[in-house]
Amino acid sequence: MTPTDPNFYKELLDHMSDGVHFVDRDRRVLYWNEGASRLTGYKPEELVGRCCQDNTLCHVDAEGHNLCQDGCPLTASVADGGSHEAQVFLRHKQGRRVPVFVRVQPIREADGSIIGAVEIFSDDSVRHAAQRKTAEMERLAFLDQVTQLPNRRYVEMSLQTVLSEYQVHKDPFGVLVIDLDRFKAINDRFGHATGDRALREAAKTLLAALRNTDIVGRWGGDELIAVVRHVNSEILKSLAERCCILVAKTSFPNGDGSPVSMSVSVGGTLALPDDTAEGLIKRADELMYQSKTSGRGRASTK
Repeated sequence: MTPTDPNFYKELLDHMSDGVHFVDRDRRVLYWNEGASRLTGYKPEELVGRCCQDNTLCHVDAEGHNLCQDGCPLTASVADGGSHEAQVFLRHKQGRRVPVFVRVQPIREADGSIIGAVEIFSDDSVRHAAQRKTAEMERLAFLDQVTQLPNRRYVEMSLQTVLSEYQVHKDPFGVLVIDLDRFKAINDRFGHATGDRALREAAKTLLAALRNTDIVGRWGGDELIAVVRHVNSEILKSLAERCCILVAKTSFPNGDGSPVSMSVSVGGTLALPDDTAEGLIKRADELMYQSKTSGRGRASTK
């Protein structure tokens, strides 16, 4: 077989790992290579002669928009004569979604008129898997495994960011140090699994007690820290007291059915112009211990 033989090019295209298909101006499939069959599950005889508008492959983007109806790169290439690329999800014959990277070029007659387009699409699963793995690694690097709250590293970064913004823009914010009362007694009486659950239930309650703009994470052990933005002394006190009230109303059954009740002691302070992150936390921590010595389950703010 030589390059002058028309079957030479078909053989060449069929041995490509990428999917290749040609369409006319009406997006009717004229050619479908073996790579396209491997990626989609559809044989040439199932698609040649059919139109993309039939929506057999039902291309969608990452937001789920149907590209066969709006945003089709083939349509764009036929219309403007340019090349187009897209990351899309086609529907395999068996029903699953397959991520593919699509490249489209117009097909022209000798006089330059556009008579169709060629689409080359390649399996993008490896890239998507790598992106998911990277996102998961980033998530785990900032996630406390017990409470599913941000971990100490994330809280430190967030606090430093907010503190830098405060020093420039003077947007008021505060810090709450929140400590689960009698945590050692819970562990000793019920076991560490119950202690972990107590931390998780308290974490969920604190998320509900605070606002969407606030950040609460596990600092270590039974201590959590919240960075609360756009507050004055009254709002800071209100948030601290709400945390105490709602955690005190939180309980869950132990394995033997006996209730496990909780409370937190909270110390809160507003940022001052010359504060460092360490100084802020130290001041809030001292106020938290003031709450402990005053009887636990209460808030002290300044």
